[in-house]
Amino acid sequence: MRTAAILLVFTLIIIPPVWGAHSDEAKADEGPMSASSFAGLELRGIGPAVASGRIGDFAVDPTDSSRYFVAVASGGVWKTVNNGTTWTPVFDGEGSYSIGCVKIDPCNPEIIWVGTGENNSQRSVSFGDGVYKSLDGGQSWTNMGLEDSQHIGMIAIDPRDSNIVYVAAQGPLWNAGGDRGLYKTIDGGANWEKVLEISEHTGVNEVHFDPRNPDVLYASSYQRRRRTWTLINGGPESAIYKSTDAGITWRTLKKGLPKGDMGRIGMAVSPVNPDVVYAIIEAVRDEGGFFRSTDRGESWTKRSDHVSGSPQYYNEIVADPADVNRVYSLETWMQVTTDGGENFEKIGSAFRHV
Repeated sequence: MRTAAILLVFTLIIIPPVWGAHSDEAKADEGPMSASSFAGLELRGIGPAVASGRIGDFAVDPTDSSRYFVAVASGGVWKTVNNGTTWTPVFDGEGSYSIGCVKIDPCNPEIIWVGTGENNSQRSVSFGDGVYKSLDGGQSWTNMGLEDSQHIGMIAIDPRDSNIVYVAAQGPLWNAGGDRGLYKTIDGGANWEKVLEISEHTGVNEVHFDPRNPDVLYASSYQRRRRTWTLINGGPESAIYKSTDAGITWRTLKKGLPKGDMGRIGMAVSPVNPDVVYAIIEAVRDEGGFFRSTDRGESWTKRSDHVSGSPQYYNEIVADPADVNRVYSLETWMQVTTDGGENFEKIGSAFRHV
């Protein structure tokens, strides 16, 4: 009993100084936002404010399907060599993080072309600084010009000659002018010629070859203007054009297509039968929808009312390489038709990879 009393007295003597020490430490603690908390960290960029996750385009190596590049709307260009198991950013040191399209040269998969500037028209869109080219599989890049295009919709490389490249430049979204229209180079990007010019308000959104004859081209023009309070997403200058002489001359395709103002137009030429050309068209009233031509664009038939849910974001289609009647419509929930556009159905999460 006497021993217990001694221990109690000893404890009461020792505890107060310990409490006092803890109290002093609490006063010295500056909290989680103190300078000492960040002393070991280096400053780093945490912007931009817009999310980088929108996928703008991808390009698969024709000689190695496990190697491909992905263009991200606000996140640069990424490369995988193992079917997407790991990714490497390859464009972070260049002039723009906003990417509209990426293309691998069909003759030399080490040559990669990138069009900067997201090719959509929402308020959060960021602009680019032209078209870039890599000769070493994305390790280094050179800006090849068209710096004032701001938004590039698509790049097409002549499969017969790597030096012949077409660039569909949408042009600035918030103002007129700039590098706007369809441009062509015959010397690998050293010089550019505007081969299709619509106006200072309207650029070119897409360009496609006839795979049997790359001198035959289809292009879609896109009239749009973003204002702070609205989006003018279409007009009388949106149209489908065709050239049969490698872009020297062009004519507008009209038979069977909407007669009123049109917005964004997505196109696809069937690799199975290039006589078949598809178009998904945003248009006034009920004129828009999914169209098919079986005579290389000379006449069109409206197959259905199908248009992407938000055309300024989407309205892009891909023709199946093995089935002339199967076409994929790219949108939030990707859809597919197996009857040439009469009917569409959601692919579903179990089959979303194509």
